[in-house]
Amino acid sequence: MCSHGADMGSHFLDFDPLRRVKLTFSLPPLRLRLVLLLRLRLRLVLLLLRLRLRLVLLLLRLLRLRLRLLLLRLRLRLRLRLCLVLLLLRLRLRLRLRLVLLRLVLVLLRLRLYFTLIFVHLILPIS
Repeated sequence: MCSHGADMGSHFLDFDPLRRVKLTFSLPPLRLRLVLLLRLRLRLVLLLLRLRLRLVLLLLRLLRLRLRLLLLRLRLRLRLRLCLVLLLLRLRLRLRLRLVLLRLVLVLLRLRLYFTLIFVHLILPIS
């Protein structure tokens, strides 16, 4: 860097804040405005990039939460379907059991009827 200010673009490469201020105020007014406007534009661009990055991160979080919610809904649906199937199987088994019991009762009633008929036709006329 030249110390007499011939290299006007060198202030962008200088990271010393005091040196940067000295170089800025040693510039002509039009160039000073231009440098200040460029700095402001750079700050605004960086701020916009930060905001976009935050927005992307928030959208990614939202997407992750939506996926998690969808997964929970699917799990819940599967559990509900499984519970419904198990309940239907239990009801089916109960109905089958009732049907078997009713058939058994019907067979027993028939047997009773047969025994009653046998008793009435065979034993009563003898006595």
